[in-house]
Amino acid sequence: MYLTGFADEASRDVDSQIKATLELGWKNIELRAIGDKNLASISDAEFETICEKLCQAGIHINCFGSNIANWEKSPRSKEDFDASIKELADAIPRMHRLGTKLVRGMSFKILDDERFDSPELEKIIFEKVNILTKMCEDAGIIYGHENCMNYGGQSHIHTLRLLENIKSDNFKLIFDTGNPIFTFRRIGTEPYALQNAFEFYKNVREYIYYVHIKDGITTKMNENYERPETNYTFAGEGSGFVKQIVTDLLKNNYDGGFSIEPHTAVVFHEDDNQEDSELFIRRKFETYIKYGRDFEQLLRDCGWTLS
Repeated sequence: MYLTGFADEASRDVDSQIKATLELGWKNIELRAIGDKNLASISDAEFETICEKLCQAGIHINCFGSNIANWEKSPRSKEDFDASIKELADAIPRMHRLGTKLVRGMSFKILDDERFDSPELEKIIFEKVNILTKMCEDAGIIYGHENCMNYGGQSHIHTLRLLENIKSDNFKLIFDTGNPIFTFRRIGTEPYALQNAFEFYKNVREYIYYVHIKDGITTKMNENYERPETNYTFAGEGSGFVKQIVTDLLKNNYDGGFSIEPHTAVVFHEDDNQEDSELFIRRKFETYIKYGRDFEQLLRDCGWTLS
């Protein structure tokens, strides 16, 4: 088992992402944003510089947190699918260079004007995710599907449908503890309630390959199933059942990665000037460190002895 995180939540600057990871005593980063780009879109020169810095620091990129088939991309859009194909194709040689075996992907956004899981639309989604997974299979990497605001994230039933229709050992599940907090449980007929993270988890537990740690509390419901407003919290302080899920994972001999994705607001001190931009940058970094250390304590509370 290992610890990692979306270090761009400490800083978009790679030097600071490496610094935060080393300060936590960790060896891995789930690489998402690099400035306003990502692993697939930076220039060759930028990539070489990053490789050198990671090597010098002894830091490994365990996962590429991509935009592939994500909640912004329509399953019906050729342009969106072509963009996902290109991002994956551009990322693969760089993942090989970094020794990165896992890419975070999704299963396309929910459309506003039609039933998101009609048989005709499901067929399109399954075909496209199969193509992306085959690219990963051919490259020797894992397509890790995250339960988010996408087809598979709408309930455990839809995640299981993906598993039934994506027949590849290179298609695995990434379970995010925090996403059910603001995602509707689209099972049966309306009205839909919000998901229960532990219910979702229990129904997909045997297929989970990797875990994102996020937590929060829904504070306001919006009309027409628009995303509810959410306050993100430290792990174990919200309604994501983080302690229960982590305890159950450890009890069942989970040996994968835990990746922190805080989303928490910057923690200021009482006498801070919150309009000070340099102070904001420093507090953002410190908040990420605090989140990581608090999660280590949560792991201890759940029965894991940190090495």
